[in-house]
Amino acid sequence: MSSKCELAMSVELALNEYFKDLDGQPPHAVYDMVLACIEKPMIEHIMKRAGGNQSKAAEILGLNRNTLRKKLQQYNIE
Repeated sequence: MSSKCELAMSVELALNEYFKDLDGQPPHAVYDMVLACIEKPMIEHIMKRAGGNQSKAAEILGLNRNTLRKKLQQYNIE
């Protein structure tokens, strides 16, 4: 396995584009922006993979089931 996973490289490339597109403007809330862009589609994908089973999805994600439920509500995922 390489020293950087593909996902990390994709995030790095996206951030490079983000900062380039700012064209001198100051960045704002980058952490929240990245989490919002990644977390929702990741949870949606895992929920589909787990067949909608929250316990199984929480296990796959390495989250407490209650934490997953909060995130499902936060992102309006059923």
